[in-house]
Amino acid sequence: MISDRRPLSADLARIAVFAALVIVLGTVMVPLPSGVPITGQTLGVMLAGLVLGARRAPLSILLVLALAAIGLPVLAGGRGGLGAFVGPTAGYMAGWVAGAFVIGLIAHSGRFTWWRAAGGALIGGILVVYLFGIPVQAAVTGVPLDLTAVSTVVFLPGDLIKAALATVLAVALHRAYPRAFPASAGAPVRAVGAVAAQ
Repeated sequence: MISDRRPLSADLARIAVFAALVIVLGTVMVPLPSGVPITGQTLGVMLAGLVLGARRAPLSILLVLALAAIGLPVLAGGRGGLGAFVGPTAGYMAGWVAGAFVIGLIAHSGRFTWWRAAGGALIGGILVVYLFGIPVQAAVTGVPLDLTAVSTVVFLPGDLIKAALATVLAVALHRAYPRAFPASAGAPVRAVGAVAAQ
């Protein structure tokens, strides 16, 4: 097992790197009439949770949101400022923080495996984010909650693809550089066939 006792500077560097990744992925955006665009930033949230774990991942997301709050254009489409926190996407952004925590919690609840990573990305990166985002979107837009929930179906295929991609990337990174992960992820990733054989 790898020791998780790292210098504070190393932790800060990892948090900053994943905050930057979330910001960069925000440049990948497909606008939608609902006001909530399809964006690559949720992929960054998933990767942060999978790699950084439950303690550090939310800090990287909070750093992005803090930069947005002071007016820097770090959100999808180059948005920033306090106005972003009262718009239809506000709940989704809050969901990123909670989602990153849940992803890390699930993915690192034991030995780091592809199925824990996938479960974390699906539950934390999609379900938790939706649970925060949909009610706020409904409240801000004035659209009934059930209709808002139905309208989010358009996001689901893309989010499932992002969850699969995040899982593949995290597993590959763990194999190549396990020291990037928390101590609980130190054991080798088991292959899909080995898991199925259990």
